[in-house]
Amino acid sequence: MYYSHTMVDADTTHNTVARLDRTVRPLAESWVRSLRADGKSARTIQNYVGSLLKLTDWSIANNRPTSPGEQSPDDLRGFVIDALEHAARGSVVLYFRCLQQWFKWLVDEEEIDVTPMAKLTAPKLTETTVPIIPEEDLAKLLAVTSGNDIWQRRDHAIIRTFVDTGMRLGELVGMQYQDVELDRNTILIHGKGDRKRLVPIGTKTVRALDRYRRKRDELYDPSDSWWTGKRATLGKNGVGHILRARAEEAGIAHVHAHQFRHTAAHRWLAAGGTEGDLMKIAGWKNPAMLQRYGRSAAEERAREAHKRLALGDSL
Repeated sequence: MYYSHTMVDADTTHNTVARLDRTVRPLAESWVRSLRADGKSARTIQNYVGSLLKLTDWSIANNRPTSPGEQSPDDLRGFVIDALEHAARGSVVLYFRCLQQWFKWLVDEEEIDVTPMAKLTAPKLTETTVPIIPEEDLAKLLAVTSGNDIWQRRDHAIIRTFVDTGMRLGELVGMQYQDVELDRNTILIHGKGDRKRLVPIGTKTVRALDRYRRKRDELYDPSDSWWTGKRATLGKNGVGHILRARAEEAGIAHVHAHQFRHTAAHRWLAAGGTEGDLMKIAGWKNPAMLQRYGRSAAEERAREAHKRLALGDSL
């Protein structure tokens, strides 16, 4: 069967639970309530419920039990093997981790005695290095958006904000009007798990945001959302379309939003910024994220450090 790479939308979580088999639905409803009480983000809950629906649908399609008390390690193993044939490995790892939490909750609530996933391991995820955006390509993107109409100003401000902060795509589109403090050179970012952090921005980014704001406020009343599209509030897909169009206009390879995050981490470390400060700016709690995001151009930084230190030339 087919596995979608896109998890359930925020507004359809209730409907997703309703689509579960009756042997699972009452427990899933309680699980969702428990997750909310624990303060889990809407996106996390969506991922959990979406993964459970995938397991349930697969179980029905393959004549396997849907009741968690009857599911065996072989059932879960079969689900994972089949999923690997239809979805990206990263998506299957996500399904696996979400289902681990489902069965863990069932054990904690004494609904089942033992989790069938106790001795299973997640598929190995081979990490690919995300290429950083070269300085000359960043300059070209800024050049093609240096005009004066509202959309050029908006796109220029988006690119500068990405370059300056390395914020996530979801954080960018989630920027609220009141979060942008131009006189204080800061943006209040709403991160994962609704964790907020105050991020500083440079004077060029402030100027770009201010130039966009003036045009925006001429045409639209101030509202909760900072970014606007031609028909509605700008979303993730809209930003992706902007980046593709501007890259084509600049005559460079297609860039995507996540590359800016890797690029910002590389430029920070290459400029001598500390890892601890980078973690705070990027909103990372786990130091392992430094290694993941710092890997993109680690060899280049090492070569530059070698030139700067010149250990062989000092003798």
